[in-house]
Amino acid sequence: MLALRLARGGHAAVQLRRLLVAAASAGVGFLLLCTLAYALSHPAESGTAVLRLLWCLVPLAATVYFAVAAARSDPGSRPRPGLSSVGLGPARLAAAAAATTAVAATLGSSVALLFFLHLRGDLTGLPFDGAAAELLAAGESLPLGAALLLLALVPLAASAAAALALRPGRAPEASAGTEEGEAPADAPGGLPWGIALVAAGLAVETYASGGASGRVVPLPGRIEGHHAGVLAGWSLTAMGLWLAGPALAHLCGRLVQAVRPGATRMLAGRVLMTQSRRIGRPLGVVSAVASGALAAATLYGDVPRQWGPLSVLGAALVVGCTGAALLTALLDARRSRSTLRAALLRAGTPAAALRRAAALRAGALLLVFGAVTWLVAVLAAAPLAL
Repeated sequence: MLALRLARGGHAAVQLRRLLVAAASAGVGFLLLCTLAYALSHPAESGTAVLRLLWCLVPLAATVYFAVAAARSDPGSRPRPGLSSVGLGPARLAAAAAATTAVAATLGSSVALLFFLHLRGDLTGLPFDGAAAELLAAGESLPLGAALLLLALVPLAASAAAALALRPGRAPEASAGTEEGEAPADAPGGLPWGIALVAAGLAVETYASGGASGRVVPLPGRIEGHHAGVLAGWSLTAMGLWLAGPALAHLCGRLVQAVRPGATRMLAGRVLMTQSRRIGRPLGVVSAVASGALAAATLYGDVPRQWGPLSVLGAALVVGCTGAALLTALLDARRSRSTLRAALLRAGTPAAALRRAAALRAGALLLVFGAVTWLVAVLAAAPLAL
């Protein structure tokens, strides 16, 4: 009941994020059900069915990541004075946020099941003149237990990840202090491990693409042509960029303040260093997705390829969820700077100086993360070329 009341009581931005979580869950649920339908209609191709299921883990992970970002940004999940006295301590709030996340994800999974059954013709007959009958194995009996098990993956994973991220005693995403008036932390760790994982991911991709034929691995086409090794390599690369993101954001702050900085550059660099953990990880994830897209464009930009509908849906989910998680983190970072901004304006700081500082922060992040994205994309595309 508490989770339902919190879900109803959120303001418009919170409700919008919950609806987006439900929509992403619906998309992933539909992909998983389509994988089950492929396995039913192609019983002799179990290897391809397993590979399809593995590729569904990418949009599933992106959806869970966005669900955690949405739960973390929910004002109802933050401890406030006086709530502990009425039984709403940090542990209870974390559990309520996890339950709210589970409600939103379950709603999306339910929509996916209804839409899937409708397209199969199990509810009111085949729509669209049976155009989706072959794709969804309309002639096969659907095992309800397997379908429900697949649909439960997103709600269970999202709620568990939200509870883990919001558990009491966990270090916050922002560095040592959430207010910009406090001193920035020591540089965030994770850069050596991030570089190691990126190198390992590129090595796995190189090994997986070096088959006997030496042909290009068909990355952005139909799912059947994908190699599991390429997926594993890209996953390691994405995890490495996720780990290295805060350190790269901290480096951006140091670069902005290098070589005789003025007041504007000092302010911009200090904010970047303070909020490096808050915005660095989402930027690292977006950098991983962008590098994968650039590598695919480098390999197949001039080659007309036939995109399957499920490939388009999966790519849209990954891009949409990672972009939404980054936007959520940026909005949270902006809200946390409201106290500092108001204090600077009261002290007589020109608004134009604050805008210049914001432009410097954006430019530094774009420069560093753009260069990293381009470098990883080039290194990832090189072993996959002819």
